[in-house]
Amino acid sequence: MNSLIGTYECKVDAKGRLLMPAPLKKQLTASLQDGFVLKRSVFQPCLELYPMAEWNQMMQKINKLNRFVKKNNDFIRRFTAGVKVVEIDNLGRLLVPKDLTTFAQISKDVVLSSAVNIIEIWDKDLYEKAIDDSVVDFADLAEDVMGNVNDDDNGIS
Repeated sequence: MNSLIGTYECKVDAKGRLLMPAPLKKQLTASLQDGFVLKRSVFQPCLELYPMAEWNQMMQKINKLNRFVKKNNDFIRRFTAGVKVVEIDNLGRLLVPKDLTTFAQISKDVVLSSAVNIIEIWDKDLYEKAIDDSVVDFADLAEDVMGNVNDDDNGIS
C-alpha cells in the first residue's frame, strides 16, 4: 500500500458514524473490500484505522514475540485491547464503536489524519491541542528523529 495523504475534518452522528471524506475514501479503495481494524492508539488519545493488509503485517511482527516473556504478553494484551473489525458501508460511513468513542473522547467534530499507512481518528479539540503543543518543539523533534537519515544522494532525506 502507498502512503496515505491528508488531514480531513468531519462530523460524527448520534449513532457514532462518520462519513469518510471522498479523497480519503478514494485512497482506500483497494482496501474497502477487505475491511479495516480500528484500535486505540498506544501513545495518544486517538484511534487508529488500519487497512486489513496493514493490520496483518503488524500482526506478523507481533506474532514473532515470545509469549513466554511476561512483558511480551502484557504488550500484546494492551496493544490489542478494544480492537474491532470495521467496514466502510455503501454510503461511505464508518461506525465507531461506543467504547472506542469513549476512549478517544470523540464528541461531534473529528479529524482524520493520515499517519503513513494508517489513519488516526481524533476528536478535533484534542487533535488541535496535540499538534499545537508547545512543550515539544517540532524542529528539535524533526532533527532528533530524521537528522541522521539520508538515503538519497541529493542530500534530501
